[in-house]
Amino acid sequence: MYVAFIIAVVGAYLLGSVPFGFIIARAHGKDLRAIGSGNIGATNVSRALGRKWGYTCFGLDVLKGLIPMLAFPAIALAYVGTTVATPWFLALWLLVGIAAIVGHVFPVYLRFKGGKGVATSFGVALGLWPYFTISALIALAVWIAVVLTWRYISLASICAAVTFPVSLVLGILITPAWHAATLWPLLIAATLIPLLVILRHRQNIHRLLAGTESKIRPKHLTT
Repeated sequence: MYVAFIIAVVGAYLLGSVPFGFIIARAHGKDLRAIGSGNIGATNVSRALGRKWGYTCFGLDVLKGLIPMLAFPAIALAYVGTTVATPWFLALWLLVGIAAIVGHVFPVYLRFKGGKGVATSFGVALGLWPYFTISALIALAVWIAVVLTWRYISLASICAAVTFPVSLVLGILITPAWHAATLWPLLIAATLIPLLVILRHRQNIHRLLAGTESKIRPKHLTT
C-alpha cells in the first residue's frame, strides 16, 4: 500500500504540474507569462485568447485535481480492500490531492513557477465526496456571486477560499454522521489549502487595496 501511495502522490504531482494554460497559449504562438498578469491560469488565458480557451483551461486544471482524487479510492480498494473513511485514510487521500495542487503552483516543467491553484483545488475538493464536494459547491456559488457583483476574479477566489473551511465546519456541526474526531485531517487541509490560495493572491490583494486591480468584462467571466 505504501508503494502504491507514493506512486499516487508522485503521479498527482506530475499531473498537477502539466501547465495547460501555458501549452494552450504556446499552441497559439503566445507566451502567457508575458501577457496580462503573467499567470498561467485560465483567467489570463481568457484575456489572451478569449473565453472559449479560458473555459477549456479551467476545465483541464480542474481535472488535474479531480482525477487523482477519484483514482486513489480505487487504488486503496485494490490494495487494502476497503475505503472506510478513517482519519488515516482521509489523510492519505488528502496528501494525493495536495500533491496535485502543489504541482500546479510549483510545476516541475516550468521551473516551479506556476499558477495560483484555484481551479485545481476545486477539482481536489470535488473529488473528496461528500465532505469537500459540498463545501466546494458552496464556495463556487460564492465565487460566482462575487464575480457577477464586483467583477474581480481575484476577490472572488479569495472569498471562495475563505468560504470553503467555514462551510465544512458548519457541515460538521449540523450533520450527525460527520464527526470531527474522524474528519480532523479534512479540517486541517480545509484551512491550509485556502491559505495557499490566498498567499498566491497577495499581489492581487495589494492591488485591490490600492484600487488598481483589473476588472473583467462580462464576456471574460472565468477563473
